This record gives sequence, structure tokens and C-alpha cells, in this order.
Amino acid sequence: MAQPHANSGELVSLTPLAGQLSDARTTAILKAEQLELVRIVLPKGRSMPEHHVQGEITVMCLEGRIALRTPAGTSMLGPSDLIHLRRGDLW
Repeated sequence: MAQPHANSGELVSLTPLAGQLSDARTTAILKAEQLELVRIVLPKGRSMPEHHVQGEITVMCLEGRIALRTPAGTSMLGPSDLIHLRRGDLW
């Protein structure tokens, strides 16, 4: 079943989940012609496999810490940090 996405003009909150984080799941937020927003919930100690996207990608850490590995090295992101990767870069 497809997840619902935000509609044009609909307010979306990216407030940290804090105490609700342990029950949270990855969710689609928005899908537009040139933009897709997904809130990825990655429990401590878990990782994602190498990922490729056709376009550019921006990763923002809302809470916690993540190590983002790219061909240029590893970046440590904490709350409110973001990193942008050009088309074709791996993450």
C-alpha cells in the first residue's frame, strides 16, 4: 500500500520525535517532480546499504547521530546538520 504524501500547501512538521522515536518507522513525506522527502528512522546500531539515486540528494539529521560514508570520506552528522551530494555520488 502506498504511503500518503503531503499535498500542495499542506504544513509538514519535522519536529524531532524524541520519546516516540522507538515506535517510529520510515515514512514518505512528499513527492514532487524534482523533490522527494523521506523521514528515515534508523535505530542505533543499524545501517543502510550503499544507495544510488538519479538526482542530487540532501541528507539532514533531525536527531541522534549518523555516520554518512561517501567516496570523499565519512561525515558525522548530528541534530540539524545537513549534507548535499551531487548527482551520481554514492551514500
